[in-house]
Amino acid sequence: MKREDAKNVLGGPLETCGTNPVTGYFRDGCCTTGPTDHGAHVVCVKVNEEFLSFSRSQGNDLTTPYPQYNFPGLKPGDRWCLCASRWVEAHKAGLAPKLFINATHERVLDFVDVDTLLKYAIDLV
Repeated sequence: MKREDAKNVLGGPLETCGTNPVTGYFRDGCCTTGPTDHGAHVVCVKVNEEFLSFSRSQGNDLTTPYPQYNFPGLKPGDRWCLCASRWVEAHKAGLAPKLFINATHERVLDFVDVDTLLKYAIDLV
């Protein structure tokens, strides 16, 4: 799916998630997805220390840089396209990070309902 065709959770155009560091499964700054994205990296979040610690405890260390994968390591405050299943897991544990709903791909709705996502949205006016 081309980025310009991608929709966010609310049905609007998918906004950019983050470019510093550059995020997205395709490292284009956007939470676009496709058939090879088995992790569904579609939730645009603002990571915090509690979530980073939780993710590390679950076997996914997001703070250590992996230059060979163009991954700088995350710090609190970074925006990142997170796997939908990891976000849901963190939500169930009470540790889900806040999210940017306009930059979160509609595919996340295969994992969680929009009302739950809206409770975590930090970009609604």
